[in-house]
Amino acid sequence: MTTIDQAGLPPDDQTTPPTDASVPDPSSPGPSFPGTSSTDTSSYPPVSTSGGGRRLLLRLHFYAGVLVAPFLVVAALTGLAYTITPQLDRLVYADELYVDQAGPAPRPLAEQINAALDAHPEGTFSSVLTGDAPDRTTRVVLNVPDLGDRQRTVYVDPYTSRVQGELTTWWGSTPLTTWLDDLHRNLHLGAFGRHYSEVAASWLWIIALGGLVLWLGRRRRARRVRRVLLPDLTARGRRRTMAWHGSLGVWLLIGLLFLSATGLTWSRYAGAHFSSALDAADSHTPDLDTALPQAAPAGGNRGIGGSSGIGGEHEGHTIAGATETSSSDAAGVDKVDRIIAAARGAGLDGPVEITPPAEAGTAWTVAQTDRRWPVRLDQVAVDPADARVVNEVRWESWPLLAQLTKIGIAAHMGELFGVANQILLASLAGGLVCVIVWGYRMWWQRRPTRADHAGIVGPAPTRGTWRRVPRPALVALVLVTAAVGWALPVLGVTLLAFLALDATAGLVRGRRRQRTDGSPTQPA
Repeated sequence: MTTIDQAGLPPDDQTTPPTDASVPDPSSPGPSFPGTSSTDTSSYPPVSTSGGGRRLLLRLHFYAGVLVAPFLVVAALTGLAYTITPQLDRLVYADELYVDQAGPAPRPLAEQINAALDAHPEGTFSSVLTGDAPDRTTRVVLNVPDLGDRQRTVYVDPYTSRVQGELTTWWGSTPLTTWLDDLHRNLHLGAFGRHYSEVAASWLWIIALGGLVLWLGRRRRARRVRRVLLPDLTARGRRRTMAWHGSLGVWLLIGLLFLSATGLTWSRYAGAHFSSALDAADSHTPDLDTALPQAAPAGGNRGIGGSSGIGGEHEGHTIAGATETSSSDAAGVDKVDRIIAAARGAGLDGPVEITPPAEAGTAWTVAQTDRRWPVRLDQVAVDPADARVVNEVRWESWPLLAQLTKIGIAAHMGELFGVANQILLASLAGGLVCVIVWGYRMWWQRRPTRADHAGIVGPAPTRGTWRRVPRPALVALVLVTAAVGWALPVLGVTLLAFLALDATAGLVRGRRRQRTDGSPTQPA
């Protein structure tokens, strides 16, 4: 809940700008922009610690709302666009993704792969993915040197072995999905652009929880759940805006916390710390050992199943073409139908990805790719000599944290529950934008309107609120903040930047006032 207001305080604790020019109110700052204040506290009695924590939270919520909300709006809108990529893909790439008519039985996979290789001899076979529905094409993934980290995916009609088209894909995603994914993750600015999404994910949970505390504090006298969950439609002006802002924020809370947590798992800096935590807890996605029993140990095929609980750049994507394995010719393709038959016999039903050996002495791998609930992500290694399953990794054997990470990312990307998942994510994105717009509207509605003190927006909450916090609580707060700032480095750096900006703006404002009327600078 991005409350850009003093709405978190009960009516008797709020600070409101004076309406009578002849009666100055020393407890209320003059018209200013964020980071400025004109309050002179040098002659005030000692400040009570009553309500200090609430006022400090209000000030933090205000600054986070004003400065981080633009990042959240961009993340929400780009995430909303990404949510509908299944429908966009169906609209744009229908010729490649879907067959004209489903037949009685599919042709052998080897025949389909050879058809793709005949149509695109410039590529080498990397993997093949069966369709996840009767009307879906088979995807044959080819490695092409000129494409770098991209692959050429050839779409084959499984009932006729006719090549329907090809696309340059990334981790199995179509060009449109890849473009929207890059827009959401980094605004097409590369590694530098990833900072924006990490700023949004790092602050979202703080803004949401802080807003909840402020909203409950304001509504504590109502003693009715309805006043917390539903807006007061009888209110007018800023209070009406606040009612919509706060009540909708409560409804969105769980979803926003989920998006923040799952977004951080694959972020650049916090994600690295999360990966280290998984290492320490031995909770990464297990590797499938593809070494054949009679061969020297060759290690697992790290391209299948993943070696990291967060999957490097973007764990949420399908693993199609993610491996660097490739066969220089089609000599081994004739074994693929025996390989998949062995995997089916081992219980791997539904859509699967079949990948040839990474090197001599290693097995073919077959991995389920169904990320809808209940997920099917079992993997087996199959000896091509006798089509015997030599190793397996079952979903049930994954560590709990690895399972939660996988499920969380699938839900974050709108895949776990299909259309229902997409609708929920779209609602969260739209609701977050509404909450932010209402927060900015409250800021504007609090603007001074007197002729001699007119302003564009309302003043920032009073400076010096940290002085109201009891010292033991303040020390604990500093320690907790330091720990959180270490775990979430982008949060820590931006918080320090906010504090430096606030302190600098306060000093500049204070010196300016000191030159004009001789009043001392207000404490930070």
